[in-house]
Amino acid sequence: MKFFLFCLFLIPFQLVAQSAGDQKFIQEVVTVYTAKDGLPDGPVDKIIFSKGNPVAQTPQQSFQFNGEKWIAVTSVKSAASPSLPVVQGTKVLSAVPFRGGYALGCEQGLYIYSSSKKLERIFPEDSKYSWVMKNVSALVTDSKGRLWFGSEEGVGYLDGKSWKLFTGKEGLPYNKFTCAAAGEDGIVWFGTVKGAIEVENDFFKYRFSRRWLADDRISHIAVQQDGTAWFATGKGVSRIKRVAMSLEDKAQIFTRQVEERHNRMGFIAQSHLTERFNPASSEVAISDNDGMYTAMYGAAQAFRYAATGDMEAKALADRSFKACKWLVDISHEKGFPARVIIPVDWHEPVNEIYSRESNLRHQKSDPMWKDIYPRFPKSKDGKFLWKCDTSSDELAGHFFFYGIYYDLVAKTEEEKKAVREVVGDITDHLVRHGYKLVDYDGKVTRWGDFSPEYFNSVYGYDQRGLNSMMMLSFLNVAKHVTGDPKYDQEAKTLRDKYNYHISAMHPKEFFPPENVVPWDNNLCLMSMYGLIKYETDPSLLLMYRQSLEAAWQHISKQKNAFWDAIYASMANRFTELADQKMFENKNLFPENRLYAPKVVKNLYKASNNGDYILENLQKIPLDLIGYTMDNTHRLDVVFDTSPLQEENVGWRTNGYALPVDERGHVRQDRDGFALLASEGDGHDEHEGTFFLLPYYMAHYHGLLGK
Repeated sequence: MKFFLFCLFLIPFQLVAQSAGDQKFIQEVVTVYTAKDGLPDGPVDKIIFSKGNPVAQTPQQSFQFNGEKWIAVTSVKSAASPSLPVVQGTKVLSAVPFRGGYALGCEQGLYIYSSSKKLERIFPEDSKYSWVMKNVSALVTDSKGRLWFGSEEGVGYLDGKSWKLFTGKEGLPYNKFTCAAAGEDGIVWFGTVKGAIEVENDFFKYRFSRRWLADDRISHIAVQQDGTAWFATGKGVSRIKRVAMSLEDKAQIFTRQVEERHNRMGFIAQSHLTERFNPASSEVAISDNDGMYTAMYGAAQAFRYAATGDMEAKALADRSFKACKWLVDISHEKGFPARVIIPVDWHEPVNEIYSRESNLRHQKSDPMWKDIYPRFPKSKDGKFLWKCDTSSDELAGHFFFYGIYYDLVAKTEEEKKAVREVVGDITDHLVRHGYKLVDYDGKVTRWGDFSPEYFNSVYGYDQRGLNSMMMLSFLNVAKHVTGDPKYDQEAKTLRDKYNYHISAMHPKEFFPPENVVPWDNNLCLMSMYGLIKYETDPSLLLMYRQSLEAAWQHISKQKNAFWDAIYASMANRFTELADQKMFENKNLFPENRLYAPKVVKNLYKASNNGDYILENLQKIPLDLIGYTMDNTHRLDVVFDTSPLQEENVGWRTNGYALPVDERGHVRQDRDGFALLASEGDGHDEHEGTFFLLPYYMAHYHGLLGK
């Protein structure tokens, strides 16, 4: 059984103000019941209600739900099945009372048996389709009196005398139906052999996989008056409850989730589930990028503090800053951030896992894998191990967080001094080593090279745009935080001598697909935040605004609230600067005086749809266990057939990624177009930063409307 509803009782009933974060929406909350909760092993055939209580029926026995467990009871009789007319030449698969008679779904079509006992075959037709139907295996009348059917051809409903029909092109995800049930306000549920489909206002929601169901094969659906839907499946029962909550309510749940199950010595990462699918069995784990994920959580709490003034948020942001700074202070050389810190008695033999032999095996498939041992050297005091071979991911997280923390949280001179020191230390390390992260072996780390020599090599040419932009961003953050003009001079050298600003206009790879990795979107947009926010040169801002647009347009249809929030906040800043006449009468780009006004005109306003941020935040499920979700069978997806593209990449027929609650997407740095995805196959739970960072960032920047 999943343990989510307990969090709901902790939500305060009185809210201070009706901001966008306080407005209520419907969150679907799932509970899965299996043999551990009193049900028998194997399939459940039907759900009925006895005195308002759900009863799960199997051929042998009935089990009544008492609010926590399923208790075996004397068999509860279902309502007697009506005597249905015989339809010659075909088998009746489904039936429902309709207009004084019956609608009959058959192997060979849909029939209406009228109150005058006349049998008529029906051929649904609307402006797009005209169907001779087969295998009409699901029928139901909704609360508005409309007759719905599910067949091989698709789904449709009769409203008065008019039909409306749906296929994959109109958003229907699947068509192997088993049953149907009606809920409140015209909502209809369909059961299939692979999941359940909810239809509300002609929009289809697909509920499948262990995220939503005990098993994908649905044998029966029953809906209570409050809209709670119960599903009898091949391996137990699922309940989907419609709960009214606000984004702020949801944020409290996720903050508690992080603090209770994802906080290891102040570091934030995914947790491991010793019992599959059970978050109560969570144990803290390490990731490859603890610094980045801790920084992202710290940034979420910094935005929260700035938006709400909540002192808990300040305390959590302070703790995250100290954890990130510890990663920098513990390593072999001033300014080198470790990936991870663990006690020396950590339960996993990390240096055996990353042995010399393991390094050599890695190099057979990945020639650039760094052969360094131990990968977890011991700290100077002998109490901890820290992970080396730090990557650009870590740097992107550190610099993103430090600027935000310095601006929004650090108030005292002591707090600001600590930020200045750590930012200066990391930046000085990079500059001292020729724009490289240099490990304790005296060699550059695998993904820590920002040097012009690397960009002009066969190994680093594809990193030129992204890493040039990131290095300029780091220097902008360093200048802003420390106030030291030497970082401006370093940036000028990189621009004048090596054209880093020109390279930054191509801020990441777009082709071939093997060079287009989703975590680069995170690195790119997080670094864009510091690059644009702290830039004061109008010529550079025009160039960076073009770069921002190119980066975001490439992933604009993924409906990632975090990426959209970064883009919108920086695009809106450009709008404000344009309104302040920053780009006028400055003799910008004198070799082509049309360039500056053209950029301002074309990119004056953000091009994102702000509603998608709110939609994504509302749809993020409360359950962030990493499930395997395979959407490759869906009727409403289009596969990406670009040259060299991997299999199982695509999007919905409307051109956008599938909704976040229908894909295996529980981390920011993942591809929303991946139709087959998994994050641990039920063995890992991921941290609530997935919701908290985009929510509080959007809240702070005023991106959620009013």
